[in-house]
Amino acid sequence: MNKPTATEKVFQGIGVSPGVAHGKIFVYSVAEEAVPQYDINDEDVPKELNRFEQALIKTRAQLHELQRRIETGTGASVLTNIVEVHLALTEDPVLIDQVGKLLSEEKKNVDFIFHKVAQRYVQTLSTLDDEFFRERAVDVQDVCRRILRNLLGHEHRELSSLPPDTIVIAYDLAPTDTTALDRTHVLGFATDVGSHTSHTAIMARSMNLPAVVGLRDISQKVHDGQPAILDGYSGTVIVDPSPQTLFVYGQLEVKRHNVRERLAQLRDLPAETLDHHRVTLAGNIELPEDVPALKQVGAEGIGLFRTEFLYLKRPDFPSEDEQYETYAKVVREMAPHAVIIRTLDLGGDKFHSEESKVPEINPFLGFRGIRFCLGRPDIFETQLRAILRASAHGNVMVMYPMISHVGEVIQANEILEQVKASLRQKQIPFDENIQVGAMIEVPSAALTAEMIAQEVDFFSIGSNDLIQYTMAVDRVNEKVANLYEPTNPAILRLIRNTVESAHNNNIWVGVCGEMAGDPLFAPLLVGMGVDELSMGASNLPRVKEVIRRMTYQEAQELAAASLHATNGRDVLGMLQALLERVDPDLLI
Repeated sequence: MNKPTATEKVFQGIGVSPGVAHGKIFVYSVAEEAVPQYDINDEDVPKELNRFEQALIKTRAQLHELQRRIETGTGASVLTNIVEVHLALTEDPVLIDQVGKLLSEEKKNVDFIFHKVAQRYVQTLSTLDDEFFRERAVDVQDVCRRILRNLLGHEHRELSSLPPDTIVIAYDLAPTDTTALDRTHVLGFATDVGSHTSHTAIMARSMNLPAVVGLRDISQKVHDGQPAILDGYSGTVIVDPSPQTLFVYGQLEVKRHNVRERLAQLRDLPAETLDHHRVTLAGNIELPEDVPALKQVGAEGIGLFRTEFLYLKRPDFPSEDEQYETYAKVVREMAPHAVIIRTLDLGGDKFHSEESKVPEINPFLGFRGIRFCLGRPDIFETQLRAILRASAHGNVMVMYPMISHVGEVIQANEILEQVKASLRQKQIPFDENIQVGAMIEVPSAALTAEMIAQEVDFFSIGSNDLIQYTMAVDRVNEKVANLYEPTNPAILRLIRNTVESAHNNNIWVGVCGEMAGDPLFAPLLVGMGVDELSMGASNLPRVKEVIRRMTYQEAQELAAASLHATNGRDVLGMLQALLERVDPDLLI
């Protein structure tokens, strides 16, 4: 990209939803409500409580109306789930009881009391280290603003009547505001704050809108009506773009469109190198609604079915039947292809409401993944029964997350065998030969892969956590983000050891982390002998294109050279050179 002109301003953030939008800026800000404060008498307390209850009722009605409006839209399941969380907060006994208690003690109007309680609640959540709680603070703040407006009798401002070709810029976007967006007029949005896992990012992807987050202070430096380009690929927002920049982006869009058209032709073709080495390309999903997109790009199965969505942000645990119906639906839709169902991976940045009452000091190194499952065998057994029952409908595999040593696999397999015996006794059908796999995402597991391989049928390398744990790097901490390096010699050796251990024991190995879905890294993984790559639907055609344009011998030579490199930068240079040669259009 050329240097910006004197009037052109470039803001760099994080691209969380791909695509490019060219339109005019609308700066969305939520002004803080002016809250009155006055004394009340004892006899006024019931009246104030009734006012509070009526505001809660009105808020619930508004949220139900939002649900009705979005239930038929793109990404409706994700958006509806977020609104359901907000509905649950309007019935949160902690919040409601604190308002009643403080109202009786301080004898102030309920608007003031509620505002005070809400601020405390949000502040407490916002200062916690765990990302889950920080994101829940956004939910609480959004709902509390709505309740307060209803208490004050103010109208709720929504983004439902914006002009055509609008790019929304905000400090942050609350989920219930963005659900009201007129998607025929809004081309994309950008925010000062946010991450890949924030609600803003989730909703942008659900609505197929380009989005950039983490722009720090863009909402304070732009104004309504300014022309802008929002690039969800590179995470860039260009305000007042010059004619030259507009020309360059116009050319880029033509190229990207042509690339998408060309890649769409690969749907029914195999991921096979020029010298006929086959690799399986599968997809990662979080929701059953993700399956159609995978089928549309020709995925050969599901390499990672994250099951946490069934457990998160709810007061109870899902029943066996609820899980079975969900798993069976996905298995039937993907048949005859395999569906790898990862057992519950709570912990880290994902918590069930019951388990989140006492946050751990360092949850990523705590009671998560298989540790949680083995520590709560009642929950684990329920999930295993549901998975086994679903295996009667197609090709199902089960996979254990966060394995750190072979003893955990042995213990998990013992529980699995007990569940199998129980189903046999009740004459409930399941696949007796169901394959069992272990995720290799902890350095200790990669170093002892030879032992673990003797207890399972396959490995799946979770590259995201493997890099994070090996390099001791929090990948969302910008101060150490430069150390999160997929091509670091330590990472490459752990991957090689895992693959060799798997093949030495006649089992196959896949990769389901972000490395698998990046056309830059795919040749390296293929050259190391990885049998399956699993990724998001949008990345699959790009990875297939690279595999089909190179030879397996080239990939093996690249892998061998990378293992002799002394730093990750040199390896990255090799990968970029290969991609530049086989298909430079994938770099745009």
